[in-house]
This record gives sequence, C-alpha cells and structure tokens, in this order.
Amino acid sequence: MSRGPVRVLRLGLRPYAEALRVQERCLRAARAARTGPGPGPGPGGPPAPSPGAGESVVLSEPAEPLYTWGLRGAPEAALAARLRARGAGLAAARRGGRVTFHGPGQLLAFPVLDLRRRRLPLRGYVAALEELVLRLCRRLGLAAARALPPPFTGVWMGDSKICAIGVHCGNHITSHGLALNCCTDLTWFDHIVPCGLEGKGVTSLSRELGRHVTVDHVLQPFLDSFQEVFDCTLVFSEDPGD
Repeated sequence: MSRGPVRVLRLGLRPYAEALRVQERCLRAARAARTGPGPGPGPGGPPAPSPGAGESVVLSEPAEPLYTWGLRGAPEAALAARLRARGAGLAAARRGGRVTFHGPGQLLAFPVLDLRRRRLPLRGYVAALEELVLRLCRRLGLAAARALPPPFTGVWMGDSKICAIGVHCGNHITSHGLALNCCTDLTWFDHIVPCGLEGKGVTSLSRELGRHVTVDHVLQPFLDSFQEVFDCTLVFSEDPGD
C-alpha cells in the first residue's frame, strides 16, 4: 500500500540558492504537518495527518558552477581563492560530506521526507537513495553501477562516483539529498578532492553511456525509481510557492 503523496517541484535550471529557498519552504510544510495529533485521535479531535503529509522532493539543475561543503569544514583559504578565481561560487551547506561541485548538467534532488512516519533509520534512508539511483542507472542501461559499503556513500562506476549523496536530518525530517552527474563538465572536479576521497574519480551518465544525457532526459526514470523505492504517489507542482 502506498505511503501517501509526495509533492514534486521541478524547478529546472535555477541558482543553487533558489533551490535551497524552495527546500526551506518545503521543510516548513513538513514541520507543520507534525502539528496534528498522532494516530488514534480522541473523539471529536482533528484527523491525524496522512503518512505522506507535508512530504516533497525538490528537483533542479544548478544554473552556475558552485562548490559546496558540508558539516566537516570549508576548504582552506588558498583553495577557496583559487576556486573563486576560476569563476565558481562557494557556499556552505547543512549536509554531511566534504567539498564537492554543483553545476549545469547535474540533477539535484532534495527529498523532504518524514523518516519517523516512515519508520526508516537514517542509514536506511541513505541506502534507499542509493537504490533509487541504481534503479535509474539500470533503466538507462548501466547495469555495472553499484553502491559501496559504509563509510562510502553514493553510486559508483568502478572507482568513479556518478552520484554523490549528502543529507541532513533534523527531527526526523530530511533535507538536501543527491547530485547526479548527467552531462556535467567534469573538469570542475579537477580542482578539488571530491567529497574528500583521495584516489577516487568522478564520472557522468553521458561519459558512461557514450552519448549526451541531459537532466531532462533522466527526470522521468528518476521519478519512476523514486516512486518505487519510497512507495508513494507523486503529485506535481510547478509553482514552488504553492
């Protein structure tokens, strides 16, 4: 049985900061859905929220090159200056993981899900995101894609990461999520140690499939995989202010 609706917001090509603002609105909606009583309200009380109440996923493609880092620290000043000199922005993000790159040709997915209602531990949630991308890759013909055991996260082709995962979870509600390289200019990764992993590379769907694969090309297989893995129905909204 489906766990209820998840609202899909497809932003298209947008600045990273704008995707974060939409995510924050979705987080407020998810927290508001918690204000109702739990299962089994008393007579005459308001009904409990449905299992998927307030849940959403924000999909976007970064409009400009940007390096972000998570809770484990910013790049050193000298590196930050070099990255800015190459024309990239820099921003801290409330997620796990070290410095990575976001830019055009990359699908960003920020699921805002209630793990308490889903009875899903955080590690299980990260594994579900990996399974989502593995199913997407199989739909596109990349059967060799794999997830590695902890402490590694993400989805890999050999020793090259094709999808990075960095999440935040506050009061059992998730934010941030994953970055899937579709037709990303991978040379931007040459200037950092992606996710702090020495000796590992990065790749993209376009490189692995030998053809140009855009973010628009992967949206439907992504959504199909999301619906399967998170056992939900999808409700589409083009207006982030809804």
